Amino acid sequence: MKTIAVIGGGITGVTTAYALARRGFSVTLFERHRYAAMETSFANGGQLSASNAEVWTHWSTLVKGIKWMLRNDAPLLVNPRPSWHKLSWFGEFIASIPHYRANTIETARLAIAARQHLFDWAQAEGIDFDLKRRGILHIYRNKAGFDHAGRVSALLAEGGLERRAVTPDEMRAIEPTLAGRYYGGYYTESDATGDIHKFTTGLAAAIDRHGVETLYNQEVRSVSATGRRATVISAQDGLPASREFDGVVVCAGVGSRAFARQLGDRVNIYPVKGYSITVNLTDAQSQAGAPTVSLLDDETKLVTSRLGADRFRVAGTAEFNGVNRDIRADRIRPLIDWVHQCFPGVSTRSVVPWAGLRPMMPNMMPRVGRGHAANVFYNTGHGHLGWTLSAVTAEMVGDVVRQSVAPDPRVTIGDLAVGRR
Repeated sequence: MKTIAVIGGGITGVTTAYALARRGFSVTLFERHRYAAMETSFANGGQLSASNAEVWTHWSTLVKGIKWMLRNDAPLLVNPRPSWHKLSWFGEFIASIPHYRANTIETARLAIAARQHLFDWAQAEGIDFDLKRRGILHIYRNKAGFDHAGRVSALLAEGGLERRAVTPDEMRAIEPTLAGRYYGGYYTESDATGDIHKFTTGLAAAIDRHGVETLYNQEVRSVSATGRRATVISAQDGLPASREFDGVVVCAGVGSRAFARQLGDRVNIYPVKGYSITVNLTDAQSQAGAPTVSLLDDETKLVTSRLGADRFRVAGTAEFNGVNRDIRADRIRPLIDWVHQCFPGVSTRSVVPWAGLRPMMPNMMPRVGRGHAANVFYNTGHGHLGWTLSAVTAEMVGDVVRQSVAPDPRVTIGDLAVGRR
C-alpha cells in the first residue's frame, strides 16, 4: 500500500487524511499539539458560508486598510512596520486585483461543492458538531454597503449560489432578536454553521478508526522529497525520528510557507490574525436573546454562530502583524460591544476570548495540488474560508495524489470524490 504523510492536524490536515484513506492510501498524520484542531481550527466564526466567498483583492480593501491603520479597534489593522514577507505579499495581493471577479465566482463554486461532502462525512461518521442549517443573514446599515452587496450577489449567482435581498422588516422576521436600525440585508438560506473544533476532533477520531496513524506531540523539523520518496523528520519530547513515505501533503496552515521552502516551492502564505469570543449563555434570558440565525455584519466584519443552546460565537477582524498569537484586549472589546449593541438581552459576564492565525495566500485562493517534486502536494492557504472549503479541497488534493501516486486498488472507506457523485 502506498504511504502518504500529512503535515498538520487542523481542519485541512484531518479532512485530507480522511480523503486519502478513502482512496486506499496508508496515511500518517503529524500534528505538533497533543490533540487535533488546537490552533486556527479551535474557535473560528463557525460559518459554512458560500455567501462570504467574495475575495478581498479589491482596491477598497487597501483604502480601508490605510484609513484604519492608526485605529486599534479597526476591523482591518495593518502593522506599518515593514518586512520583506509583508511587502511581497501585498505586492502579489495588488497584482491579483484584476482576478477579483473570477476568483470570487470560483470560491463560491467551491464552497457550494464542499457542503455536501462535509454533511455526508458527518452523517457517515456520527459527528455531532452543533450544525445549524438556518442560513446566513448579511446586514447593512447604509445604502453604499447594500448596493455593493448587490453587485457581489451577481458574482455569487454566477458561481451557483442563490441569495436574496431582504428589507429591515424581513430581517427581523428572519432573526427577531437582532436590535438596531438597518438599511437592508441579504439572506442565504442554504448556508450553515457549526463548531469547527468539534467537527475536526470528531473526524480525527474517525480517521483513527479507519487506520490512519495519527502522531500527536510531533514537531516536524524538516521535510524533503526526491520525487520518489519523501522524508519527514519529527521530534517528540526532544527525541528525533525519521520516517519515509511515497508522498507528502503539506496542510500546516501558517507553517506551510517554511515547509514549502524546504521542498523547493514558494507558497507565499501570510498569517492574518483573527479574533473571536465565545459567549457562554448561562441564563434563560441570554439563551432567548441570542440569535439562532447566523449573521455577517459587513461594516464591522464580524460573523456569528449559535453553537448549541448555551454558546454564542462572535468572530472577525483581520490583523497583519506577523506570527503573533497574543490576545489583545483592545481587539476583543469591539466584539463584546457589538454583542451589547445588537443583542442587548445577552449577558457578557462569561466570555472566552481567542485569537488564531488564518493562512492567507495573496490572491485569496487556497493552494491545492502538486509541488515542484512529483510526490509533494499542498492543501493550504484557505484564509478565512478554511472551514467552508475544507471538504472540497481535501477531495481535490486526494484526486491529485491518486493520479500521481497510484494506491493499491483497494479503497477502505468508499470513494465519493468531487465529480463522481
